[in-house]
Amino acid sequence: MMTVIERKNTKIVKVGDVHIGGQYPICIQSMTNTDTRDYKKTITQIHQLEAVGCEIVRVAVPDMEAAQAVKEIKKQIHIPLVADIHFDYRLALTVMDHGIDKLRINPGNIGDEDRIKAVVEKAKKNKIPIRIGVNAGSLEKEILEKYRGITPEALVESALKHVYILEKYDFEDIIVSIKASHVPLCIQAYTLLSQKILYPLHVGITEAGTIGTGTIKSAVGIGAILGQGIGDTIRVSLTGDPVEEIPVGKEILKALGFRSFGVEFISCPTCGRTEIDMIAIANEVEKRCKKLHKPIKVAVMGCVVNGPGEAKEADIGIAGGKGVGLIFKKGQIIRKVAEENLVEALMEEIEDL
Repeated sequence: MMTVIERKNTKIVKVGDVHIGGQYPICIQSMTNTDTRDYKKTITQIHQLEAVGCEIVRVAVPDMEAAQAVKEIKKQIHIPLVADIHFDYRLALTVMDHGIDKLRINPGNIGDEDRIKAVVEKAKKNKIPIRIGVNAGSLEKEILEKYRGITPEALVESALKHVYILEKYDFEDIIVSIKASHVPLCIQAYTLLSQKILYPLHVGITEAGTIGTGTIKSAVGIGAILGQGIGDTIRVSLTGDPVEEIPVGKEILKALGFRSFGVEFISCPTCGRTEIDMIAIANEVEKRCKKLHKPIKVAVMGCVVNGPGEAKEADIGIAGGKGVGLIFKKGQIIRKVAEENLVEALMEEIEDL
């Protein structure tokens, strides 16, 4: 019997045509690293992100030229668009005129009450949600002094301060994130925040690193948070092409059983009992399975010690012998195939499922 992680039932917030929160699927986000003012390059990158399964995309809006570019970007993409804005409330007002689907803005840093009120009232009128995004590297001075540094409690207090500003104007289409690069700090902060609010949470490890180290750090941090049932949307933050972030996000959600993105592939690490070229076979089968969209589990095992047991849990799999492999369906042996024909035979059986 499969163990299921029970998610916290948060408030539902709609971003474009994507629902976040409640029991809706945890969605995968990314952010462009192009100059938003160059809307053609930005659109091209968003199309690349769409092609690999990004479901919400964010763009930086540092000035009015970038805010104006949002109008053209919005026309030519297919997924919800989020504007990342700091300090200048006029940028928020402009992108809302151009059809933005969500604002990422901390109301406490865009000016006085009149400016905050102007942004919030327009967001409410246009049904545009706001993500409050608190980062460990940019906490308010008074909070840092209060807690004598960056702590989970400091991050949560900062987030709640911004939440209360929005609630003051009867605005509740809110999503919250409190990101840090230090994984244990981030886990503790999200755990604490989840106990205090019912708004959906956007989860990520900020400044996680390059594709190699950042993938590991993100998988550990995001996975630990989601594993508690906390989180409604995620972004894997990697230094590199943002397209690389999406497959990592998919694998995290697949590993925890939250989403199914085609084939789930499992294989053993090999040992001295292995008598086939297990590594080459596993790599080739995984490569071919990535092109398939069937929600099935495929197991490639090196020997009969664990092979039949693992294959029994899979929809289809193989267990290696001396120069041969046994193909299983739901734990039942269906074929014995020579090693050199094993990949092709397995793929034929997968195609027939």
